[in-house]
Amino acid sequence: MSYIDGFVLAVPTADRAAYLDHAREAARVFKDHGALRVVECWGDDVPEGKLTSFPLAVQCRPEETVVFSWIHWPSRAARDAGMARAMDDARLTSSAMPFDGKRMIFGGFTVALDL
Repeated sequence: MSYIDGFVLAVPTADRAAYLDHAREAARVFKDHGALRVVECWGDDVPEGKLTSFPLAVQCRPEETVVFSWIHWPSRAARDAGMARAMDDARLTSSAMPFDGKRMIFGGFTVALDL
């Protein structure tokens, strides 16, 4: 059964091009290690809530944009193995992230419905 890694992060708006370059390289790494698809979404209509919201979750600052992304894996086992290899891949470990990784939220999800 398919497995999804989901991510929400805040990226400096001025660094959009650098972020997308970084994301393209990371996508190549994840796909080389078994990912089926990598999707990056740049925030366009992401309201700030009073109690919960994407901007609050990642402590988004006025000069930043919320990014929502996911990696589609064929299975949890493929994700566990592929993610471990990707985290050791020099193409990921040698590049600086153009965002504050400490404010990124992420998690792994079993697909419950796919229509």
